[in-house]
Amino acid sequence: MDFSKLYATLNDNGMSDWSNLLEQQISEFYSNLNHGDYPRWSSAVEGLPILPVASHDFSSDSVTIGSKSECTPEQQKLIKEQLQELMPWRKGPFDLFDIDIDTEWCSNWKWDRLKDHIKPLENKMVLDIGCGNGYYGWRMLGENAKYVVGMDPTILFVMQFAAIKKYLPDANTDIIPLGIQALPAYPLNFDTVFSMGVIYHRRDPIEHLEQLRNCLKSGGELVLETLVIDSEQPEDLQPEGRYSKMINVWSIPSCPLLIEWAKAAGFNNVRVIDVTKTTIEEQRKTAWTRFESLIDFLDKDDHNKTIEGYPAPIRAILLAEKT
Repeated sequence: MDFSKLYATLNDNGMSDWSNLLEQQISEFYSNLNHGDYPRWSSAVEGLPILPVASHDFSSDSVTIGSKSECTPEQQKLIKEQLQELMPWRKGPFDLFDIDIDTEWCSNWKWDRLKDHIKPLENKMVLDIGCGNGYYGWRMLGENAKYVVGMDPTILFVMQFAAIKKYLPDANTDIIPLGIQALPAYPLNFDTVFSMGVIYHRRDPIEHLEQLRNCLKSGGELVLETLVIDSEQPEDLQPEGRYSKMINVWSIPSCPLLIEWAKAAGFNNVRVIDVTKTTIEEQRKTAWTRFESLIDFLDKDDHNKTIEGYPAPIRAILLAEKT
């Protein structure tokens, strides 16, 4: 993948040191990449037919690129087959040349919960930590963001993004195939930082929030989404073993505790703008996942509990600012 536009954009926006570091880190990542499925995934992306794209829409629920009239039936069939090699598709939905990628998550629901509450993204530099396959990055471009930089260490998600971007190679978004631990200790210069579905996987949530704050310029906004527990007290759930079949879930806070964490990390104007219970309509099995989903993670007799007996998933969105 070509990251030259990303490096140039970072250089032009006061982040030349990070640009130089990333060039080294990304080169090392691909030099040492030894994932058994990578050759198959890479072949799937390479096997996608090259087609000119006359239309796209990042403002609707489904990120839409191309139309049925822009390819032959044979090309459409090939595109679908290659995209299916990249299953499971978790975040979306996407529509490529009238191929509906019906993803596990209706990610547009989450986007609708936050888009009218955050600061305008127009002409803003945005960082999305734990971005998955980049669905939200395309929606951010739909809000006229200047450039969206995603970070995610899961190579399948990176390859899904590569498949989508193959048809819009000049789009102002990229995904760095690295985790948050690769971020530099020196400050970055982003207007908005997203961290959705990450903090409960971090052993030290306040340290995570401090890292996110370090990525923001003065006046920048944090958009953080996380699992929470239903409590008016500043307390958390620390699952033993798995939570909803997920590993590495260290701490699920109540909203009051989440606000305390953000303030302790140095954020101001901290507030929770949405709390929503995750339903089996929002997260579900589809033909593009074919694996377990939320229905399999809940107690079959009581959907208010996970299969381990913990409270079922509730998710909250927190906004905060760096002064």
